[in-house]
Order: sequence, then structure tokens, then C-alpha cells
Amino acid sequence: MSKSEARPVPPIVELARRDPAAAAGQLRIVTAREPLNAGAHRMLGRLLRQLGQDEEAARAEMAAIRATAHDPEMVAIAGSLMANDLPETEARLRQRLSRQPTDVAAIRMMAELAGRLARYRDSENLLRRAIELAPAFTAARANLAIVLYKQNRFAEAGEVLEQVLAQDPANVGSRNLLAATLGRIGDYDEALAIYGELVQTFPEHAKLWMSYSHLLKTVGRTEESIAAYRRALAVEPHLGEVWWSLANLKTVEFSDADIAAMEAALGQDIANEDAFHLHFALGKAWGDRKSPGDSFRHYAAGNDLRSRELAYDPDTTTRQVDRMIEVFTPEFVATRAGTGDPAPDPVFILGLPRAGSTLLEQILASHSAVEGTMELPDIPAIAMREAKAAAGGDARDWPGAVAAMPPERFAELGAEFLERTRVQRKTGKPFYIDKLPNNWSYVGLIHLILPNAKIIDARRHPLDCCFSNFRQHFAKGQAFTYSLDHIGRYYADYVRAMDHYDRVLPGRIHRVIHERVLDDPESEVRAMLAYLGLPFEEACMEFHRNTRAVRTASSEQVRRPINRDGAGQWEPFDQWLGPLRAALGDLVEAYADRPA
Repeated sequence: MSKSEARPVPPIVELARRDPAAAAGQLRIVTAREPLNAGAHRMLGRLLRQLGQDEEAARAEMAAIRATAHDPEMVAIAGSLMANDLPETEARLRQRLSRQPTDVAAIRMMAELAGRLARYRDSENLLRRAIELAPAFTAARANLAIVLYKQNRFAEAGEVLEQVLAQDPANVGSRNLLAATLGRIGDYDEALAIYGELVQTFPEHAKLWMSYSHLLKTVGRTEESIAAYRRALAVEPHLGEVWWSLANLKTVEFSDADIAAMEAALGQDIANEDAFHLHFALGKAWGDRKSPGDSFRHYAAGNDLRSRELAYDPDTTTRQVDRMIEVFTPEFVATRAGTGDPAPDPVFILGLPRAGSTLLEQILASHSAVEGTMELPDIPAIAMREAKAAAGGDARDWPGAVAAMPPERFAELGAEFLERTRVQRKTGKPFYIDKLPNNWSYVGLIHLILPNAKIIDARRHPLDCCFSNFRQHFAKGQAFTYSLDHIGRYYADYVRAMDHYDRVLPGRIHRVIHERVLDDPESEVRAMLAYLGLPFEEACMEFHRNTRAVRTASSEQVRRPINRDGAGQWEPFDQWLGPLRAALGDLVEAYADRPA
């Protein structure tokens, strides 16, 4: 046993039971003589908590954590974690915690391990245990905020970050995460204030400038956003995400110098992440210059890098749609009618990314009765959690989990969704929008848990929609978009799923065809509002004047009147779209022949 983990002798343990104050006195002597005796510090901290001497207890608990850092065993475990040898790290941590279950440093390290394995609930529970044992352990509290953020529990993450910053106001990482968290729950003014302070304090921190720019773009301060992106590039010219962020504004045209700088960056030894961002940005740059060959070359290179990194399997989506069709029969739906939460508040706009959903949200959010929020992660999170908790434990088999649910569970899940999303509602408007495109996968669940919610399917020409996705790099998710074959298959599965719901739930889903919105916007807007049971308001036709924050790639496009700039953008690239056409099959012709 190492010196730093020498355990208090049994007489001290016995004395602690009989006379905690006396035992604490002896432990003070021990820890003064042996400052690296983590076990003695821990026991002293526990006794002082019992005696109500919380400040001294906190000092003892933190001394135990510092002493543990010198333990050769912990140094070796930390080394295996740094080397990303996760099985070895886990085995050694389990052995250590079986001997020393209150070793807070080891508990925190186990939480980090769980986080790397995306076992965020396990990580959360471990961090809460560490904080319970050592309430002043600010680093563990900061880790807890990160884990909550990764679970999309932004309001809770914000509360924990406030506690961290109360203990450590100068913690830059936590201030940065708090700004990101506030942005995720729509508290943009406070988030911008924090970022503004951070970039002034750390003007050479390129990624801070980038985060600040993202939020400026979201709230419509476009010129300031561009200037902040340029500041980031002045610090790190090879930072691919910043170049792509400028391209993603859709309104920036790159100069010859910009293109030369991006091409030069690609010639350096840079990370894959910088490389694929640069390729996407150069795809946009050459596309603007009417050079489809150069443009497609860069898009193909960026998508290839990203596709190999994400390793998306299109068969998983196909199987999930098959499973949904198998479970959601007319009889299954009929026997569960009306069992969910009756609230009519949510409006789901779903479909594929780049199908015009942001435009529809902006139009509806210009109505006096409808609030726009953002792409909310809560439906997939609920579905995957319930699937994991079901007997099979397969996170993709949410239909199987739904099939096994008792009727009362649907109302509980509907109420949970309403509660989880309450933080996004900043006005008193009766309706609010969840614009997550991927919710099309979960229409059956949405229908059962929120039977009075409205569902709008935003659909766009398959070649326009799919190729627009191929040209788009997404910050996270949407792994299906990085291959022409994959995106075509995904679109086909989406259509197949929606066709099934049209048969099983006739009239339940209102479909909006993007090209019809471009051709006759007022008729389409009136039809949407009629579906929602709302009167027509002229403000919906003036949606581009709405100053609300918009978080998606279409943020700048929906701040302009309706136009056809995005229509037919696939056409100059048609010679390279064979894999996409093959995956779509007859859907292109079927879309052209759709009823007027």
C-alpha cells in the first residue's frame, strides 16, 4: 500500500465511532505529519461534516483529492486513461474503488471513463456521488455540467454551472460552457454578454471568437458575425470550421485571397476536422464561381472524410422503418387512441434537413399565436431512453418499446416532453414549434404521447433536397448526408415511412411541398394555418421582417423574402449524381408527377 493511501489505524476508526471530535483531533495531527495520507484526510473530512464544521471539512476533502494525485497507482491509472486504454482503466478503477469506495478522485476518473464511452447517465451518477462526498470539489461539478449538456439537459447544466462559477468565478471553461448553454435555452442576450467579455479577455483565442460568431449569426447580427469570424481566422488561418461557418452564412462570397488561403491550409499537416470543413467551404466557393467540377471535387472529398469518420450504416434506418411499419398497424393505433397527454401546444415541423422547414417555422413564428423555438432534441432522447430500458435494450427499437408500454405511459411521456421543453418557451403564445427534422422517424410515438399536437411534413424535390444535404456539413448528427447513396436511401425510407402514416393516420399529418410555397406562398400559408386552426395574419407573409433568433443553416435565407435561389442547384452537378438517382429510384419522377 502506498504512503498516500495509508489507512487510519483501527484505534482511530474505533475512536471515531465513540468520540468523533477526539478522533478528528488525532487525525489533524496525522495529516499534519503525513500530508499525502489521503485516507486520513478523507476520514477527517467525514468526521468534520458530522460535527458541522463544513469549511474545515471541505479543506480536508480537497486535501485528500490532492494527495491522491501523488499515489503511484492513481498516476498509472491516469496514464492508461490518457492512452485511451479504456478496458484496462476501467478494470483498475473498479479494483481501486472496491478497496476505497469513497476515493473521490477515483470516482471522478471513473465518471470521465463513462463519459468517453457515452455512458452519460453512469457518468452523471458517479459525479453526483463525488460531489456528495466532497461538496467543494468544483472540478467534479464542472464535469457534471458537461455531462448534463451532452444529454441535452441544458437548464440543469446551467444551474450547475452557476454553482461552479459561484465557487470559481474566473473559470474560463465553465463561463464558455455557460454561454453555450444559455444559447441552447434561448437566453441569447446573457450568452452574448459572456462571450463578449471572454473574447475581450482572450483576444487570441480563435475558438472563442468562433463561438461568439455563431451566436451573433443566430440573432441576426450578420455583419458583426462575419467580422468575428474574420478575427478568428486572423488568429488561426487553418481553422476549417470558421471558413465553413462563413460559407454556411450563404451570403458570403469568397475572394481570390480567401480561396488561396483555404487551398494553402489544405496543403498543410492539419487535422481531418479542419480538412473536411475546408473542403465544404471550397465547394461553396467554387460553386459560387460557376465551376461545378472544382466544386464537386471538394464536396466529394469533404463528404468522404466525414463519411469514413462517422461510418453510417443505411441499413439501420431501413430496418427501423420496417420495424415501425410492423408495429404501427391500424389496429395498434386504434386501440391506443387518446391515451396520451391532451395538450395541443406543440407543433412539429419535420422531414429532411434542407427541405424548407426553417422557412415554414419562420412563417408560423410570425403569427401572434405561435412561438418558434429551435430543433429540440427531446423526442429522440425520450425514444432512445425508453428503447434502452425495454427488455431488448436496443436504442433503435423504439417501436418495440412502444408496443410493450401500458396505456398510462403515453400520457406520462407526453407530459414529460411538455416539461422538458418548457424552458424553450419565452412568450405566452399558446403554440410552440419543435423543428427537429429527424422527428419524422418518431411520428408514431409523437401521435401516441401527444395526440392533439400538430405535425407538418416539409417536403422538397428529392434531387434538390438530397444534393443540398450533400453540400451541407452539419455540426453534429445527420450522418446519412455524407454519401450520395446514403442520402438517397434515407430520403426513400423517409417517404416510405410517411406513406405508411398517411395510410394508418389519414389526415393526421399536413404536408407542405416546398415548390408550392415558392409558387403560391399565400395559399400554402393559409392552408397551414387552417390545419392549425388559426386565422390568417398578414405578418406571416412578412416573415422576413421577424427578428427572432434562428439557429439553423438557413438563418440568413429566411431573413429575405421568398425567392427561388435554392431551386435547381443540383442541375449543374447532374453528371456526378448517378449514385443519388439510383438510390432514389422512381421517387424523382413520382415527385414531378405529384398532384397539383
